[in-house]
Amino acid sequence: MRSSHPRSAAVAALVATALASGLLAGTADAAEGAVSADPVRIHDIQGTTRISPFNGKAVADVQGIVTGVRTFGSRGFWIQDPDADDNPATSEGIFVFTSSVPTVAVGDAVKVSGTVGEYVPGGAASGNQSVTQIAKPTVTVVSKDNALPEATVINEYSVPAEYAPAGDPAAGGSINGLTLDPSRYALDYYESLEGMNVRIGNSRVVGATDPYAEMWVTVKGWENTVKRGGTLYGSYESQNTGRLQIQQLTPLAQQPFPVANVGDRLTGTTEGPLDFNQFGGYTLVARTLGTVKAGTLAPEKTKAQSPGELAVATYNVENLDPTDPQEKFDNLAKAVVQNLASPDIVALEEIQDDNGAKNDGTVSAEETIKKFTAAIAAAGGPAYQWRSISPENNKDGGEPGGNIRQVFLFNPARVSFTDRAAGDALTATGVEKENGKAALTHSPGRIDPANPAWTDSRKPLAGEFVFRGRTVFVIANHFSSKGGDEGLTSQHQPPVRKSEEKRLLQAQAVNTFVKQILAADKNADVLALGDINDFEFSNTAKALEDGGALFSAIKSLPKAERYTYVYQGNTQVLDQILVSPAIKNYAYDSVHINAEFSVQNSDHDPQVLRFRP
Repeated sequence: MRSSHPRSAAVAALVATALASGLLAGTADAAEGAVSADPVRIHDIQGTTRISPFNGKAVADVQGIVTGVRTFGSRGFWIQDPDADDNPATSEGIFVFTSSVPTVAVGDAVKVSGTVGEYVPGGAASGNQSVTQIAKPTVTVVSKDNALPEATVINEYSVPAEYAPAGDPAAGGSINGLTLDPSRYALDYYESLEGMNVRIGNSRVVGATDPYAEMWVTVKGWENTVKRGGTLYGSYESQNTGRLQIQQLTPLAQQPFPVANVGDRLTGTTEGPLDFNQFGGYTLVARTLGTVKAGTLAPEKTKAQSPGELAVATYNVENLDPTDPQEKFDNLAKAVVQNLASPDIVALEEIQDDNGAKNDGTVSAEETIKKFTAAIAAAGGPAYQWRSISPENNKDGGEPGGNIRQVFLFNPARVSFTDRAAGDALTATGVEKENGKAALTHSPGRIDPANPAWTDSRKPLAGEFVFRGRTVFVIANHFSSKGGDEGLTSQHQPPVRKSEEKRLLQAQAVNTFVKQILAADKNADVLALGDINDFEFSNTAKALEDGGALFSAIKSLPKAERYTYVYQGNTQVLDQILVSPAIKNYAYDSVHINAEFSVQNSDHDPQVLRFRP
């Protein structure tokens, strides 16, 4: 889902280029900017809104104590004025962007002259808030080994319960121009501390350590708590105000970042400057990092289906292709056998073609599926057979050259597949009546592949199965990603979720197809499942359920158990299994084996539904 470390070396290079060319806000007229005649304090620069009143202006001899030095990525240092004003809306800290390795040290008292600007991590199109900073600095060290300004404690009492103010309609929904109200809104509170030395105490980990040396914690241990340790994102109004991203200032070569799973605890004191970055918003960049106390979280195992039950699962296996290590195949296979109890039907998402991301026109995934099913058999699972349709080259989105697609695995000892004039990438399957019952015109077949809703996205794969003499229709989906949506910490409140528009059209197309099946046979057993890339409370889910054609079965679980994915410390739903009205009695299980753990075989948790057709 991510491609680089926040403010990585590559990003830093772009920033340097932008600074040189005047592309960053407030830098274009830096050479002509007038130096303030009066001494300027950091809180003057930060001001009472998110945009500095000195944006684009040169400032001289801004004083502060160095509280953190970053020698990698976006190089620079933070300074803080130890003599705070009496306005809680104005931050006393600021980042000084040097582009090269800073020559100052923590504890130095410095005077900084340079140009004030507003750096937007990810660029203006990202919708992210900006970081007020001083660039092109001239730095004078006045003294060394000074005591640091006392850290501001962030805890459950200091962070407001309300997440953000509504954006100004006259400013396109932006909150940038609004006066900060740190006693009322969490985002305003964090913004009022931007660049300052802050501290948290014992906190629960709600987002496992990722490959970029980051974790997420919550300072509100009671906020939307999930039994296994996470923090539930159960509605658009449940942003979870206590979440903070944690990084460290020390390079990884000198100090490895601790490995933590959801439910572990970050104990002791974690202290350092409060930053804002592209991939998580407000981030405590730890100068002093607490100790991880491991919890007892273990991967789950679902209950095996009884002889009369059909078990149907969905699993996003995250860009699986033959060039992946055998260990990934083996671990995914063991999960299917041991954790999912060898479902009768498995809908897989993100099966890549036979040479993965090599962009040479290959579209077949025969070798990928053979390697995976062989690994399942070696792990003690059934000899799964499969059905799929290869996409047109580079027409279904995902990693260029990878040609991801959905694939049906099925256990022929338990269920049979009804082959009907197998479709191809461009041929739509339809619904007809056969002996008074619904039947697909193509099985496997794609649903409405020419519909613009599926442009550069995976087309749904429909298949007809028979279990104990009963026909079951399964539709495997992988809807368009959330890429391009603004984050929860966006300058626009509520954030702009542009990607929903396409998923809404996709959901409507699938819903229409299911209604065609039900028009032919109102008692048909239909399951639409897969990586829906949207929440169970979203308009996407509502469109899938329209008219009662389907119901998202994850909503049969207690609310605190409805999740398949963890993103930025929010435990949430992306994967769903939806059922037609005839499927009344079923058992649903979101099998938590990946999303909560630092070591993952996929970033999604698989889902299993068991029922008697």
